[in-house]
Amino acid sequence: MSYQVIARKWRPKSFADVVGQSHISQTLTNALRNNRLPHALLFTGPRGTGKTSSARILAMSLRCPEAKDFVPCGQCSECLDISNGRSIDVIEVDGASNNGVDAIRELRDTVSYMPSSGRYKVYIIDEVHMLSTSAFNALLKTLEEPPEHVIFVMATTEVHKIPNTILSRCQRFDFRRISIRSIAEHLKTICESENITADEEALWMVARQGDGSMRDSQSLLDQVITFSEGAITLQKVVDVLGLTDRQLLIKTIQGLVDRDVTSVVAVIQDIFAAGYDPKIYMQDLLEELRHLLMVKIAPEQSAQLIDLSEAEIERLKELSAELSNEDVHLLFDMALKGANDIPRSQEPRVVLEMLLLRMAEAPRIASLKNLVVNPAPPVNTSSPSTASVTLTKSATTSTVKTNTGPTAPREAVTPPAMPEDASPPAISDVASTPQGPAQPQEEWLHLVKQIKNTNGIIGAKLEHAYFVGYEKQKLTIGIPPKMKFIFEQLNEKENLLKLRNYLSTFWGPGHSVEVQLGREEEKQFTPNAIAQRQEEERQQEVRRQVESHPFVKSVQSIFKSEIQAIKELS
Repeated sequence: MSYQVIARKWRPKSFADVVGQSHISQTLTNALRNNRLPHALLFTGPRGTGKTSSARILAMSLRCPEAKDFVPCGQCSECLDISNGRSIDVIEVDGASNNGVDAIRELRDTVSYMPSSGRYKVYIIDEVHMLSTSAFNALLKTLEEPPEHVIFVMATTEVHKIPNTILSRCQRFDFRRISIRSIAEHLKTICESENITADEEALWMVARQGDGSMRDSQSLLDQVITFSEGAITLQKVVDVLGLTDRQLLIKTIQGLVDRDVTSVVAVIQDIFAAGYDPKIYMQDLLEELRHLLMVKIAPEQSAQLIDLSEAEIERLKELSAELSNEDVHLLFDMALKGANDIPRSQEPRVVLEMLLLRMAEAPRIASLKNLVVNPAPPVNTSSPSTASVTLTKSATTSTVKTNTGPTAPREAVTPPAMPEDASPPAISDVASTPQGPAQPQEEWLHLVKQIKNTNGIIGAKLEHAYFVGYEKQKLTIGIPPKMKFIFEQLNEKENLLKLRNYLSTFWGPGHSVEVQLGREEEKQFTPNAIAQRQEEERQQEVRRQVESHPFVKSVQSIFKSEIQAIKELS
């Protein structure tokens, strides 16, 4: 008998054998047991994840005479014929080579014929997205209302190319990429059954190159077994597949962690002596730095976040202990920029060399939080440094930046003094007697707000007016000369009447109002100007609180910086 490759020999024979697709296996098994199997199914997902195998297993589950609880025996003639693609009642159609309307018409004509044996006839259309528009249209009616004895199973890697009219007539099952861990464990089972000795790290490397595809991983394993002629080791896998030695990656990470330029230079020599592609090497280094950060920030979830063997995870944990999170982020950002530059360069080797040397000499980044807890003494330097820090205190954020020169003294903003002749009786008497407000100057501002809430147009005009005097229940207000048009509008009979009504409502009955045209310098007492001064005072108070905060003082001491801007968070 001719040799059978591992991918065919180890093709799953039941849903229990399908690796990494338990959500689909369970759903189909339940559908069979409960007699809820749809007449049209669409299997979609990456290559080598079990779509066609699951379609054949479903056909065997329906047609195997020896099946127990819809688990096919895998040994009878029906199961063997389906597995080998020669069953006359399980018709497999290659959508890539039979994509015309004539092929679908022929399929449609045979659908009405009963199966030669058993209850069901199964049509498996592989690469269904390759069918032409006319072929899809010819399939529509049959797919929607097939005979009771027909089950359609369609498989595709590009579901976005299938018309919505087809998708709406199928029950869709999405196959996922298989995890590297699951593939490596299955490859180990294969090697043990085939009496092949293989190192765990070697199988992990093969699984990683499979990129989530079991078939690709099995094909690579076949290639490695043929090359090895004995025990499979990591070095043999690296040699036959032309991959980056993971020990070299770990050595690179160690050199970058230690900021050891000599060690990194030795790594560069090893990279080009082994003939590694700079682009592939940088992609592997980026992935390794990502793993390094994952084990640093979530050591307890490492096994779930990273598809690596336990030994490699432990090595990365040891390396990550010597770095801060910020340090790993810096190395990753530098590597990412280099990975983007290498494909565009005419000299990728030079770019890779310079990149690794820059990373080896990059400054170490310590956690700012730790620096504040244990602040370092100020360091005298002739050239100014640069730093940007965002601090949060309650609802206030302070951005701290370095000062590149002497700072000019800031002038305090002092609001202009109010007239001293405005202090009538207490406001507590307002509700009981029509004596007017207690503090007319302040109550005038409050009155403007009340009027604005009631009448936005009148309130907006009064924001440009200022308090002049209050005597015998008569309120006198002034308008700056530049706002003469507002003075004229407020003196209109209708508006004066409205103002008297508002005064009677909010200050009590019997009040009157007079609007005068005042002096330009008195505009500083208008509600708008006063509100602006109050906001300036509030911002000065916020700045004072930020500047006096111990955290900010520590940062200023460390980085020799000054506060240039304060932004309040909403």
